[in-house]
Amino acid sequence: MGLFSTRQPRKFRRVSIYTDERKEKLQKLVEQVEREKGEALHTDEAYNTEKFKGTFINFTPRAQRYKEKGARVGWPLAVILIFILLFIWNFIMTGNR
Repeated sequence: MGLFSTRQPRKFRRVSIYTDERKEKLQKLVEQVEREKGEALHTDEAYNTEKFKGTFINFTPRAQRYKEKGARVGWPLAVILIFILLFIWNFIMTGNR
């Protein structure tokens, strides 16, 4: 009954052609041994989060514009303006406060 059954798509399998898995495994093993000995102090510096703080904004123009503008006052101002307009409309329709 192959006529009425749907064919399953092939599973995605990423093949990296520019990496050497043996070399990466060896490098990880060397780093692990150095960490156990206490010699690998320079590898901990790569995971310092303070080093990367603010780098995302440097590469996105929209985030840069948002940072330069500062706080937005649009919504509170719009709500206050609506209440003022409702008060004026109420005064015009009824003639009193």
